[in-house]
Amino acid sequence: MNLLKVLWNSLVIVIGAAFIACGFNLFLIPHHQLSGGVSGLSMLIGYFTSFDISVMYFVLNIPILAAGWFILGKRFISFSMLSVVATTWLIAVVPVKAVATDAFLAAVVGGVLVGIGAGISFRVGGSSGGFDIVGSIVTRYRDFPVGMVLVGLNGLVILAAGYLNNDWNIALASMVSIYITGKVVDLIHISHTKVTLFIITSHTEELLASLLALPRGVTKIKSEGAFSHTEKDMLMTVTTRYELAELKRIIKQTDPGAFVNIVETVGVMGSFRRR
Repeated sequence: MNLLKVLWNSLVIVIGAAFIACGFNLFLIPHHQLSGGVSGLSMLIGYFTSFDISVMYFVLNIPILAAGWFILGKRFISFSMLSVVATTWLIAVVPVKAVATDAFLAAVVGGVLVGIGAGISFRVGGSSGGFDIVGSIVTRYRDFPVGMVLVGLNGLVILAAGYLNNDWNIALASMVSIYITGKVVDLIHISHTKVTLFIITSHTEELLASLLALPRGVTKIKSEGAFSHTEKDMLMTVTTRYELAELKRIIKQTDPGAFVNIVETVGVMGSFRRR
């Protein structure tokens, strides 16, 4: 990945962190509502103790980021670390001020903003940390949408909110916010969607070496140009939208002249490793 692409992805992640911080400080926190996962735990701790929410958000993310480093890869976690650091800083900078006086509207808009922030971070190969990373680990081995995984993981946080606040209206509003966040994440980042790539290349062995390192199964098919009668190889592989950007990068780097047809896959039977 070239420097310009890294800088662009980093900028997108910081913008995503800004969406998340605004969702927290302008909509959720003023009404004592919760976001999901680690941020929700951070809010719970901040509401009932003297600990700062931004500090707790950073501290609680550290062990999850460390686990993700070994399972999800250095690039993904590096971008996730940037998101966590940027979000931590922006939570401390953006003033806590209620933009919406209605708690339900605050839950809806806050959930949308947090979902946009997390979703665009996923799209460029990172995450907003916390349960997003846990969700990514789960979907690597199970064929579930990331957003719905997050909704399931956040159930315990909602129960804790209702119990500690002794106000189930706040808990239910938080549930609405978290559900909307999950749906927005799935609209923006659909890593559970499968795609099939048909790659016609003159650099078969070099491309195979890179593709099989992912690892992904690849089928090699002999082909011939109808007009030129030039013999080439066609490589076929099935992957997820989560990995598609990485595959495009590998193909462009290995064989810029390769012809690639990308088709959305309705279903997969047989051996398919979910990463």
